[in-house]
Amino acid sequence: MPTISIFYGILIQMFWNDHAPPHFHALYGEFEVVIDIQTLKIIEGKMPRRALALILEWASLHRDDLIKDWKLCEARKMPLKIPPLE
Repeated sequence: MPTISIFYGILIQMFWNDHAPPHFHALYGEFEVVIDIQTLKIIEGKMPRRALALILEWASLHRDDLIKDWKLCEARKMPLKIPPLE
C-alpha cells in the first residue's frame, strides 16, 4: 500500500484495487481509520481526536489531489505524493 503523505507521525495510504467509495487510510501508532474522500467521514476505525483533526484538516486542503490519486490507484498506477500538513 503506497504511502502518499506523512506528517506528525501520521501515515496516509491508499490501496490499489480498493473498494468504493473513494477513500484513504490514515495510521497513527496503533490506530487506523478509513476516511471517505468526498464526505471526510470515518468509514471504519478509530483515531485520537487531535490526530483525527489533523487528518481532516490535511484532507480538506488536498481533496482534489486525493481524488486524482484514487483514480491512479484504480488504474493500477502509483499514486503521487501529496505535501504534508505544515
